[in-house]
Amino acid sequence: NTQLAVFLSLDVGTWFQLDAVRLMVDDEMVASTLYTAKQVNALHRGGVQRLYLGNLKSGEHEITAVYTGKGPNGRDYKRGATLVIDKTDSAKMLELRIQDKTSNEQPHFDIKEWQQ
Repeated sequence: NTQLAVFLSLDVGTWFQLDAVRLMVDDEMVASTLYTAKQVNALHRGGVQRLYLGNLKSGEHEITAVYTGKGPNGRDYKRGATLVIDKTDSAKMLELRIQDKTSNEQPHFDIKEWQQ
């Protein structure tokens, strides 16, 4: 199976207000979403969005997500997260996570691979 699924989840609200996400696979943009207040509210309530569903050849691939929005003190904020995956014959699922870090009062962005 060559399928790659990428999901987005939020556990934020204090240090980051999401405006948009761009997803790239091997430096090629495969998804771009601009969020409405209603969509962000749904994500804050525990919703998970399927951002991308596509096919990917076996081998090593670089997944990059770029997040834009408002950060601490209402400033424009743009951050990225990158993960190198080894695509095998089985389907692969990834989660783009945005979380509040109270220890440094900043948002934290990462990409998590779901185990099947």
